[in-house]
Amino acid sequence: MKGKLIVIEGTDGSGKKTQVAELLKRLLAENHKAESIDFPRYGTPSCYFVEKYLHGEYGTAEEVGPYTASLFYSLDRYDHSRQIKDMLAAGTTVVCDRFTSASMGHQAGKLDDLTQRDTYLEWLDNMEFETMGLPRPDMIILLYVSPETNQILMAGRADKDYLKGKKQDIHEADMNHMKKASEAFLYVAKKYNWTVIDCAPEGQLLSIDAIHKIIWDKVNL
Repeated sequence: MKGKLIVIEGTDGSGKKTQVAELLKRLLAENHKAESIDFPRYGTPSCYFVEKYLHGEYGTAEEVGPYTASLFYSLDRYDHSRQIKDMLAAGTTVVCDRFTSASMGHQAGKLDDLTQRDTYLEWLDNMEFETMGLPRPDMIILLYVSPETNQILMAGRADKDYLKGKKQDIHEADMNHMKKASEAFLYVAKKYNWTVIDCAPEGQLLSIDAIHKIIWDKVNL
């Protein structure tokens, strides 16, 4: 029996990595065959251009258009897609921390015109799932935290190795980008019928256990 591909997507500061780990632990405890994979695959050859982009070596997020930036991430996902396909074929539930949905939010946010935004989204969907043949997720769960709340949460975060000493990548350091990406994530979630979880209602972050319980109820394997 083919495995399920579940993507935990989210705005920055929403706790994606933590919730992926919690979901994987729960799946294994419930005797499901399960594995997780994180994107981007920092430190691997396929992530070379992603890391240079996020470090600002090609310019600001706005200077690098959505189509160009998406290619960097798409190739990284493509390079690891065979691994995911093999796990799914073996009946393994695969939980991804980010996937194509990440580009849909961050890059679509660069396009204010909704016609241009929809054109981009259709292009990306076709390129990754048709041309590249990436497996299409069975479920995408968007963890939502407003950009204002995220900035508070980011203050105490540890440095990321790929940023070479910087505290934030070019997305995180650009509040305008964060606001546009936040709006775009909600737009795309509605367009593609993702499950949306408000992780910080009224600016108060829910506990890890509370968010996990909502996710587990939605997954319902």
